[in-house]
Amino acid sequence: MQPEEFLTKLAELLSTRKTGEHVYLSQKRLTGQNEVPKATEENPFPDLTQSATTPKPIIIRATDGKRKKHITSGGEKIKLSTEVSPDQLEGFYTRYAEVCKANMTTLKPRDRKKGKAKARKKKGGAGQTSMTAIP
Repeated sequence: MQPEEFLTKLAELLSTRKTGEHVYLSQKRLTGQNEVPKATEENPFPDLTQSATTPKPIIIRATDGKRKKHITSGGEKIKLSTEVSPDQLEGFYTRYAEVCKANMTTLKPRDRKKGKAKARKKKGGAGQTSMTAIP
């Protein structure tokens, strides 16, 4: 699917999920099995040198996770994917970040105070000072 269509459907997927439902996002460089050269003693990582000369497209996937049929309305797992060429990557990531941030409003903020208090107790307290007698 085209990147614009992917972002539209991803926004729908993120906005329609219910509490406790997950959306998994992944990305990787797209390479064909026939294109990957063999590693040699002189060049142990040939895919790194090859990518420097010819940039590869990125494949980005989104899925609604391992939901059971009786939970989903349609009964099927939703899978989205798109291929983004290297020259379109910067603009795509800008829109991708906007879509993700706009739909992460229901996330519960992390409670940092409890973690710090526990760490202080284990270390003996960050606010405690020891007094020594001066002769």
